[in-house]
Amino acid sequence: MKILITGGAGYIGGTAVEIMRGQGHEISILDDCSTGHVDTIPKDVRFVQGSLLNPSEIADALTGTDAVIHFAGKSLVGESVDKPALYYSVNVGGTRNLLDEMYKAGVKKIVFSSSAATYGEPLQIPIPESATTSPTNPYGATKLAVDQMITTESRTRGLAAASLRYFNVAGALHCDRGWLSERHNPETHLIPNILCSSVENPVKIFGSDWPTADGTCIRDYVHVIDLIDAHIKALDSLQNELHEIYNLGSGDGYSVRQVVAAACEAFGHSIATIDSPRRPGDPAVLIADIGKARTGLDWAPTRGIQAMVADTLASFN
Repeated sequence: MKILITGGAGYIGGTAVEIMRGQGHEISILDDCSTGHVDTIPKDVRFVQGSLLNPSEIADALTGTDAVIHFAGKSLVGESVDKPALYYSVNVGGTRNLLDEMYKAGVKKIVFSSSAATYGEPLQIPIPESATTSPTNPYGATKLAVDQMITTESRTRGLAAASLRYFNVAGALHCDRGWLSERHNPETHLIPNILCSSVENPVKIFGSDWPTADGTCIRDYVHVIDLIDAHIKALDSLQNELHEIYNLGSGDGYSVRQVVAAACEAFGHSIATIDSPRRPGDPAVLIADIGKARTGLDWAPTRGIQAMVADTLASFN
């Protein structure tokens, strides 16, 4: 299959490119490289350095394409609060351009990398796809707006679509060009920050008195390889005029102390931590219900937190 991967120079998109080209798919990439990295792009992959805000560049990237996997967009919650207009412009306006150019080109298949941030502060744990969507930040609001836009597109233009909602992605993929891993600036994710910590710069644990087994927050994680496997299975499952939404995750989540313990095991020594006050607005537990993905996509995570941490550490060395 000929597949356009938007955001294919980024962490998740780049992993998708490597896995899918290894399966024999003909891959094209559209990425403006504002956060992606050109040096991750294989030389035998067609690359259009372009923006979702430029319809002609999207049209160029779509040439000869059968389907789209859409990772491109802005993804920092804090930045979205500071720059909501940017997030609506790129995430929503850019996807509108993409859908319009897909329609013109006759491309009727898309898998969208959405987010569990669409749910906001959930009333039910684990969170089902039927949960009320009430995002608490502009990032989540833009992902929800795109999901809604794709639903309309499926109904009015016959688009076959799937949206995959998840919380935290971790781990890395080793390929013949080295490790494909997280390279964010600034780095906001827990696992890389734990691995870069020191006695002088200990890991902050925000709250040690939560109503959980070890007193720390529980969050959902999925290995990037498992995540891409879900996107591939979603692509294979698409049906005309239907937009399916699936949650992805670990199934039961990991506490902050469990993540630190996995990092200690990978390092072979203890890691300095410091208990800090709770952050306002943090829920005790955030876990997605992945039952629909298990049954509808025959998907389940195969790599736990130890593999996520160990692969990330290996990619740092």
